[in-house]
Parts: sequence; structure tokens; C-alpha cells
Amino acid sequence: MRGFPAKLRLRTGLFLAFALVGASALTACADLDTALFGDESSASASDAAFPAADAGAPPTAGASNNVSVPMPPPAGATPAGAAPVATITPVTIASGADTGTQVNKTIQAIRAQVSGLQQKIATNAGRLADLRNQGAAAASAYQNSKARITTRLQIGTTRGNPELVAEWNSAQTSLDSVSTNINALNALGTDITNDSSGAHFALNQISATMNVSGAVDEDHRQLTLLEDETSQTIVVLDRLLKEISDTVQRQTAYAANERANLTVLANSIKAGELYGALTTPVPSGALTSQQLASNGQPLVVIKFDRPDIDYQQQLYAALNQALQSRPSAGFEVVAVSPSKGNAASVQIAQTTARRHAQDVMRSMTDMGVPASRLGVASTTDAAANTSEVRVFVR
Repeated sequence: MRGFPAKLRLRTGLFLAFALVGASALTACADLDTALFGDESSASASDAAFPAADAGAPPTAGASNNVSVPMPPPAGATPAGAAPVATITPVTIASGADTGTQVNKTIQAIRAQVSGLQQKIATNAGRLADLRNQGAAAASAYQNSKARITTRLQIGTTRGNPELVAEWNSAQTSLDSVSTNINALNALGTDITNDSSGAHFALNQISATMNVSGAVDEDHRQLTLLEDETSQTIVVLDRLLKEISDTVQRQTAYAANERANLTVLANSIKAGELYGALTTPVPSGALTSQQLASNGQPLVVIKFDRPDIDYQQQLYAALNQALQSRPSAGFEVVAVSPSKGNAASVQIAQTTARRHAQDVMRSMTDMGVPASRLGVASTTDAAANTSEVRVFVR
């Protein structure tokens, strides 16, 4: 690209960067099982996915008596809309009389080159409009599938409901179409960048031809007019490139965010209930995750004083808030058992508390927390009347 302006080289670099983002950040899960039972090698993807959450359901009655957590505000995602494409009108290239000079033959060759770019501009503007419409249609199909899943989960359903699994796979297919659309936009951006390179080359040729001897006044008049038309062509190409750049950035952010939401939905389908940020406001005087981490107080305290304690919603909300404040946070899961009674009863209580701690850790990994970020410990507490699990930020 030697000899072209620095602005053009920078623009080409930007589209290469977008292509890399589209290839690396938007890799789809193979299926629902991959999202639910991914191995530790996918921990980095879980790290990025976990903080994002859909608006969820309030906790079931009685759960708040056993789980004390700060409640985060609701979070949501804004879908990528199909903003109208700016009007792109090819430049009209005026013809010129043949003066019979050698300079005029060069002018005619350059004029043919610039005229050829106008047809490419019209074609590429149409491609851009089609791709944006296709992206909007794919996003709409994805949102419809997502809405059907969250509605079913909101009212309650069975664990691993196969109907929701099929709907989830349909949602992923639609989101894959958004990713494919981004790759097509990047390819279109590369084509237009090449056209822009040709336009700049033609402009340089015009400037050089101005200094060639043997031209008549009509040749210089035609060169001046062609120079203006070529400059206008470059402006139109720049506008097309900006349209593509904006669309790629918007759809890339949308797809990455919705990949995270798909992971949350996958875990929700497995549990048969909707995980997500609760709509309950943060209680007055509640401690933030940073305060909890700094003063040694637990992020979550779950008391197992009766069978079938429903703690997942509150646990998810607390973890979500902690990771929003500190994306690299780890967690210590502590099994707490009463120290009252004889040695046998204390031993039984410790075993029960450790089993509850393992259950809580499995719930956390299902919610997307990598196992490498989790630690487990056990202790006794004379003030405890029943088995407890306390989760600390570390």
C-alpha cells in the first residue's frame, strides 16, 4: 500500500481488526450440552459470559428466610436494530471529447476506471442494505425464541425440558446467523476498501497526468473535472465504509452479549427455573460485594434448616453482583456445622455441612463460575444451630 495516504492504511487496518474480532469473539457453542457441561478449557468463555444476565423472576416464598444476599438491579440487553442505510448515490462521471493527444488517451483510461467504481458502489450499497436486513431478521428470530424460553421458565417447567432444549437450539442457530452476517459485512468492507484504494490510485494518476507535457487546454479541463469526480467518489466510499464499521461494531457487541445470555438460559433450562438478575431492589443498608470482601463478611449465607432449600436464584444474584464489581473474583465455599452435642453428633453435622457445600459448588459451576475460581473449606460455629454454607469473595 506504499504511496497511499496514511488514512487509507489505517482504514484497512481497522477492517482487518474487525475481521479478527468476528472470528474470535463470536464462536458459537456446538449445542446445549456444550453450554451446560463444558470442560475447564472453556473457563475463559464462562468468565466473560457469567456477569451478563436476563431479567429474572423473584425468589420463591420462604427462600429469603434462609439466604441473605444483596440484590442487584435488573439487567437487560439491547438488541441490534436495523437502522436505515444512508442514501448512497454513485457519482455521475461526465464524458469528454477526444482531443487526439496522448494525454487524452490517459484521461480516457482513468475515466473508465473511475466510471467502473460507480457500478461497484451501487452494487455494494445494495449488498449492505441486504446484509443489514438479514441481520435484523436473524436478531428478531433469536429474540422470539429467547422470549418463548424465558416465558416458560418464568411460569415454571420441568428440569431439562426437551421442548425448551429445542427452542434453545433454534435461538442459537439464529444467533449464529448474526455471526455469519458479521463475517459477510467484514468481507464487504474489504471489497470496498479495495475500491477505495483504486480511487486513491486514480486520483494520484490524475495529479501526475497534470504535469505531463503535450496536453491541450481541453485535456486540463477534463482532468480538473475528473479530479473533482474522483474526490467525490472517495467521499462516497468513505461513507460506505463508515456504515459498515458502525454496523459491525453494533452487531459484534450484540452477539457477544447474547452469547452470554444463552449460557444463562442453558443453565436455567437445566434447572427448570429462570436464572437472572432479580427485580427486587437492593435492601437499605445492604453491603456491596467489595465491602463484603474487605471486611470478611460472607457474600451469601445459606441455612439448611429444612429439606429442599431453594437458594439458586439468590445465589446467582449475589454472584452476578460480585462479578460485575470484580470480574476476576474467586469464591470460597465454607461448610459450617454446629459444635454442640457429643462427638458423634458433631461428626454427623460436619459431614452434612460438607455435602451441602458440595451441592452449592455444583450450583455455582452450573451458573458459569469456573471450578478454578472456587475453593472449599469447613469449620464449626458454636452459634450455629443448623448446617450452613457461607460463600466469601476472595
